[in-house]
Amino acid sequence: MPNKKILVPNIGDFKDVEVIEVLVSEGQSISKNDPLITIESDKSSVEIPSTENGLVKSINLKIGNKVSEGSLILTLSTTEKKKETKITETQKEEEKIEKVQIAKEKKISSASNVQTLKTLSSGKVSASPKIRKFARELGVDITQVAGSERQGRIIQQDVKSFVFSRINNQEIVPEKSNAKKIKNEYEHSDFGAVEIKDIPRIKKIAAAHLVNSWTTIPHVTHHDEADITEMEEFRSSLTDSFTGKKKKITPLVFIIKSLVAALKKYPNFNCSIDDVDEDKITLKKYFHIGIAVDTEHGLMVPKIRNANEKNLDHLNKELREISDKCRKLKIDKKEFFGGSMTITSLGGIGGTFFTPIINYPEVAILGVGRSSKKNIYYEGKYQSRIILPLSLSYDHRIIDGAEAAKFCNELKENLGKNFAYKLAV
Repeated sequence: MPNKKILVPNIGDFKDVEVIEVLVSEGQSISKNDPLITIESDKSSVEIPSTENGLVKSINLKIGNKVSEGSLILTLSTTEKKKETKITETQKEEEKIEKVQIAKEKKISSASNVQTLKTLSSGKVSASPKIRKFARELGVDITQVAGSERQGRIIQQDVKSFVFSRINNQEIVPEKSNAKKIKNEYEHSDFGAVEIKDIPRIKKIAAAHLVNSWTTIPHVTHHDEADITEMEEFRSSLTDSFTGKKKKITPLVFIIKSLVAALKKYPNFNCSIDDVDEDKITLKKYFHIGIAVDTEHGLMVPKIRNANEKNLDHLNKELREISDKCRKLKIDKKEFFGGSMTITSLGGIGGTFFTPIINYPEVAILGVGRSSKKNIYYEGKYQSRIILPLSLSYDHRIIDGAEAAKFCNELKENLGKNFAYKLAV
C-alpha cells in the first residue's frame, strides 16, 4: 500500500493560520473531497478537503497548530481501486441497514428527517465553517445536532434549537424553516474600519438562557411609580448605635424587603412552571431574591438566600459581598439558581422604564429605574416627592394583568409611607 502525503493547498496570502478543527481520525477511511481540517483566519473559516482516497495512517496536526501552504496535514495509505470499491460498497450496505433500523425506531417518515438521521448515524456533519464556529462558541458538539435543511445540512437555527432542548431537557425535533433569511450583501469592513472581538464568555452563556426565556415565555410588562419620599428620609436618618455615624444602606435593600412582603401576599409570583406541559406549577416556600450585578464580564444574577429572615444591615452587607464575588469571578455556580424572583436595577446608572426579560424558570422580574423628584398632587396640595419608576415583567401564562397591577400596588404600599419603619425591626 503506497503512502500519500496530504498538504495544505494554496490558501492565498494567509500564513500561520490556526487549525480550529480536525475532522478525521487515524484509521478512518476517507474519500476525495472529504473535509480534513478547518482553519480560521481573522476574516473567515475554511475547510481543507482531501485530494485522495485512502485510509488515514497518521495525522500531523492538532487543534491550535499554525499552518501555511505546503504544511503536512496527514499521511494516507492508498489502495487499489478495485479493493477500495469493494470496501466502499460493503460500508455503504452496512450504513444502509443501520440507517433503516434507526429510521424505524424513531418512526420518522419524512424524507428530510430520514436524511438527518443518516447524517447523524454516519458521523459526517454537513455544516458551513460559520455554523461550526457558532456551535463551538456555544460549547455544542455539532455531531449531536440534527440538521433540518436538505440532506441534513445544519443551519444556525438547528444549533439554537439543540441548546434550547438541552436547557428544557426535551428531545430535539428538527423542523424545516420556510422563512426566507436575509443575508447581508456586504461586509461591515466595506464601509470603513472595524474591529472583530470575541463575545465575553459570561454573555455567551447568558445568551442561550435569554433567548430561551424570550421565545418560550409570553412576556407582559407593567409600568408604575412608587412614592419613596418617606423611605428615603428614613434611610438617610439611619445611624450606627455605637459610633453615631450615618449608615450607608442602599435603597435596593428596602426594595428587597418590600418585594418579599409582596411575594408572601401573592404567592403566584414565587413559583415556576417547569411542568407546563403537565399543567403543574411549583410554589416555593422560600424567598431567594435574585440581584442583577453588572460586571466587566457581563451581567450576573446571584441569589440573596432567605431574604425574609435578614434585617437591613445583614442584607446590605451580603449585597456588597456577593457583588464583589461576581466581579472577581469567585462566586459558586449554584448561587445563580434556585431563585424566587429577580430585581434588576438601573438606578445607579440612569433611565426610567424598560422591559426586563424574566430569569427562567422564574415567572416575574422587577425592573427599577432611577428615582427623581416630581411635583405631584399629594394630601390636598402639590408637593415635591421622590418617585421611583417600576417595571414589572411577568409570565402571562400564570399571572394575569389584574394580579400584576395588585402586586405592584402592594409593592408601592410597602415602599411608601410608614412601611419603611417596620422593615428596620
